Amino acid sequence: MKKMRQFLSVSILLILVLFSPVRAGAATFNIDFEPNSAAIELVNLDTDTVVYQKNANERREPASTTKIMTFIVASEQIKDLEGTKITITKEVMDTLLGTGSSMSNIKVGDELTALQLMNCMLVPSGNDAALFLADYVGKGDVDAFVDMMNAKAKELGCTGTHFTNPHGLHDENHYTTAHDLYLMTKYAMTLPHFAEITSQARASYKPVGGPEAGTLRTLSTTNLLIDKNTGSQYYYQYARGIKTGHTDESGYCLVSSATAEGYSYLCIALGAPSVDANGKQIKTRGELVDTKKLYQWAFKNLELKNILNSEESIGEVKLKDAWNKDKLLLVAEKDYSAMLPMNVSASSVIVTKNVPDAVTAPVKKGQVIGTATLSYANQKLTTVNLVASESVERSELLHSANTVKAIFTSVWFIVIAAVIVLLVIIYIILALIYNRKKKNLRRVKKYRKM
Repeated sequence: MKKMRQFLSVSILLILVLFSPVRAGAATFNIDFEPNSAAIELVNLDTDTVVYQKNANERREPASTTKIMTFIVASEQIKDLEGTKITITKEVMDTLLGTGSSMSNIKVGDELTALQLMNCMLVPSGNDAALFLADYVGKGDVDAFVDMMNAKAKELGCTGTHFTNPHGLHDENHYTTAHDLYLMTKYAMTLPHFAEITSQARASYKPVGGPEAGTLRTLSTTNLLIDKNTGSQYYYQYARGIKTGHTDESGYCLVSSATAEGYSYLCIALGAPSVDANGKQIKTRGELVDTKKLYQWAFKNLELKNILNSEESIGEVKLKDAWNKDKLLLVAEKDYSAMLPMNVSASSVIVTKNVPDAVTAPVKKGQVIGTATLSYANQKLTTVNLVASESVERSELLHSANTVKAIFTSVWFIVIAAVIVLLVIIYIILALIYNRKKKNLRRVKKYRKM
């Protein structure tokens, strides 16, 4: 029964990520506490709306949340995760000696499937498992695997990310941002096995080869947010995964998701203090406190409100060259909904239209005419296309008349006409002067003859 509930939760999250409606922008609202984490991004997955940010584009060390990208690259490069077997060698394992790495306790000589290594990497946060996946995909060259990680980050639109290793150990050139990590995680959630693996508090496996083949081993999560047995005050029943991270340099980090009240959220919390000014360990897990409070705040205060209906007009524009019709009604290209405070009416959203003064027939239904920018409390929510609500044919008679009118009222026509009139006037004046002189000349000749 427990596995069935877990499966349903994972399925719901995948559906939300894959089939979420019109995308929205950020609409950061005020929260009722001061967070511990240095950088945060909280996103509603139902609408892809950022509802809270703090230094979301600031570069931070991601620590073991790096393994989300390691999973992505390994998952896409290894076609048969369950059938691919990887041998644990002493040569590769020894590269982690003295690094203080978190380990999943895989052993030299083990033969594990790629999927088993992914569980070892994501559940207990095993640097050893991450390294062996990178070594396998990179064909013995971990740096080649890291290049793939950076290329994938760029492909996903991450602009503040650079990786130097597959596990997240400290390196000054190893960094990301809360927003970039959101982009990576949202993508990872669409891949097979990711949501299922990262939502486990406990997992077990048996090596498929080696001295301990067939021996049952148990993995325990490092994520206290989802561990009812060890999470204590940090446990949150609606949380679903995803990945922890920690080094002294990065501080405490957590990527997680939660579903409740018909809504789902993804939260990135980076850089909660783990040591004080004297170098002593800080016991309070600030990233867990922040994440739990943010979820509670969001579920209590925010709700999805319908803002635009694609069947309802939200403006009009002057229409030319159409018979018995001088205005065209405009509608939103798609329905739009936004996460807003529960006590706020949808009418509080300000719609700023950007449309031309007029359009000329023919016009097709659904043709993009302009845009509308939606904002709330001086924050942009999104920009949507405004389209024609109906098709309108062109009247050739009106078109011809308007063309003639346009010619006669055009600036160039007026200028040319004015020049012609001026020339005519000049001609008349010159002609009058000429005739007067000619007349005077005749008088002079007449007097001379007398």
